[in-house]
Amino acid sequence: MNQHPHRRYNPLKDEWVLVSPHRTKRPWNGAMEQAQKNVPPHDSTCNLCPNNERINGDKNPNYKEQCIFTNDYQAIYPRDTSKEKRSDDELFQDMPVSGTCKVICFSPRHDITLAQMDVNDIARTFSTIQQEVIELEKTYAWVQVFENKGELMGCSNPHPHCQVWASDAIPNEVVQENTTQKKYAEQLYSIMLADYRGDELLKKERIIKENEDWVVVVPYWAVWPYETMVLPKKDIHRFNELTPDDIESFAQIVQKLLKGYDALFQTSFPYSMGLHGAPVGEKADHWLFHAHYYPPLLRSATIKKHLVGYEMLAEAQRDITAEQAAETLRG
Repeated sequence: MNQHPHRRYNPLKDEWVLVSPHRTKRPWNGAMEQAQKNVPPHDSTCNLCPNNERINGDKNPNYKEQCIFTNDYQAIYPRDTSKEKRSDDELFQDMPVSGTCKVICFSPRHDITLAQMDVNDIARTFSTIQQEVIELEKTYAWVQVFENKGELMGCSNPHPHCQVWASDAIPNEVVQENTTQKKYAEQLYSIMLADYRGDELLKKERIIKENEDWVVVVPYWAVWPYETMVLPKKDIHRFNELTPDDIESFAQIVQKLLKGYDALFQTSFPYSMGLHGAPVGEKADHWLFHAHYYPPLLRSATIKKHLVGYEMLAEAQRDITAEQAAETLRG
């Protein structure tokens, strides 16, 4: 394990990451975050709880499992783009975008997280998300599933939920992943993340959880201190290809991962999660479906990793090695 400052290459994003494995030993006099407060099973002021009124005046149903609705404040929304065209200016480029933003509540309970849910309920949640993705992919070029959990990740409501944004434009991160994986496949006639998965399963340096169908690793090139990636053990290209059995085993590995996160600092661990697969209409052979987990906590429940300064102006920098993080999470 390299304990000296070094750089690691991220082939998925075609960028380098500076690793400074002794920075966590420096004295800390910076900001101390508050640990997540206790929340009640039902909050009468919550816009996501059953039977409560949302911002737009609509009333939530008395749902018993999951609840889906269109976000009251959409970042992308359906509109008539027939008169709008992409700008021809080299510097001031502009183009129309349309889509929709959905919210999926995982549970009627306000005080629960995926880590605390039964595996069957987690599987049912992912099945609900999958059906929504399948439906939206009939219309849009890209469907992004993501979950922001915890105040540290900017989550405005603690009620367990994720968001599904669909758009007729493919976002930057996906374009980048698509380009690098396609280039790798053209040069080596192989799937980049499948080869990476095989190497990680052999080395077992950065694996923290696995079952028959899935493996969780701290990526070799990880930026966030306890960042992880969930990879299938068979070559699945898109989320909509998962069978009911795949979803059940995915729910099992996700529950184990999230329980491990919560146990690390004895707190409800914040993170941003996102599902990535081949874009709609793209040839999918070069893709491997995967889930990214980006948690911000650095060395305790109240100290987070800030991506500022060098990270914003030069390149990503991490404070512990991926191997150190994996060893800690395994423990």
